[in-house]
Amino acid sequence: MSSTTALPASLAKPAHLATGQSQDFTPRYWLFSVPAVLLVVGVIVFPWLFTLYMSTQDWKIGGGPEFVGLQNYAELLRDARFLESMVHTFYFTVLAVVLPIFFGTAAALVFHREFPFRGLLRTIFVMPMMATPVAVALVWTMMFHPQLGVLNYLLSLVGIGPQPWVYDPDTVIPTLILVEVWHWTPLVMLIVLGGLAGLPREPYESALIDGANDWHMFRHITLPLVWPFIMVAIVIRTIDALKVFDTIFVITQGGPGTASETLNIFLYLQAFQFYKIGYASAVVVIFFVIIIMLSLLLLYARQKSKWNA
Repeated sequence: MSSTTALPASLAKPAHLATGQSQDFTPRYWLFSVPAVLLVVGVIVFPWLFTLYMSTQDWKIGGGPEFVGLQNYAELLRDARFLESMVHTFYFTVLAVVLPIFFGTAAALVFHREFPFRGLLRTIFVMPMMATPVAVALVWTMMFHPQLGVLNYLLSLVGIGPQPWVYDPDTVIPTLILVEVWHWTPLVMLIVLGGLAGLPREPYESALIDGANDWHMFRHITLPLVWPFIMVAIVIRTIDALKVFDTIFVITQGGPGTASETLNIFLYLQAFQFYKIGYASAVVVIFFVIIIMLSLLLLYARQKSKWNA
């Protein structure tokens, strides 16, 4: 009698495997993805295609579209107000990224240390980012008032004369940057603080044995290790700064004159004040190209900043 027990027919090896044949077991669930694909096409793809179509039209409210090809783009390149708004956008974006990154990283280094009431002070420090941009803009608008604003009153207590703040073309963008720094520095602090919390202790102990001071440890240990987190903060702040609209619109509406008119404000005015839909659509397309280029650059920098395995 053989020592091998015959397997039941249900557990026997399938005939197609025994003969070397293959069978496609790929689940055919692609039909379930159709609603999601239709949603993406309807919400994202179609609006962009329609915007691209409108950018080739001379389309104003009250009249029908008239195909003009690339004429809207050519006019934009000759529009001094559009070019000025681009300069304002990049000026605002650079300062709105660099300053919160600097102050947020410094704040993270401070709050990473142990000291009395650290938890309470850290909670107070992050409170500005909990407010909505419109609420923040309204509060700062009252504070910037030349006669009734609290900022000029505080300056008068130390012997400094009243400042024009957002009412002067030379100071309006730096003043708006002040609002951005106050509002979003806590976000950078939290991101960098999360990176500092996960740093290993061994490199610092070795550095202390070798006689390194605080600056050397920060320069050669802390900063390289926390740099990927700083890059995350840079990416987030750049995206936020490029699309800022509500804060600027509530405080200045792009003024005085056009001194604080960014691309978002320029786009809004062209579409909803001058009713030049085709012209505004061309602005959207150009702005989209700029955002894509900056996003690719930032993603490349983010990829290069990752730790080496």
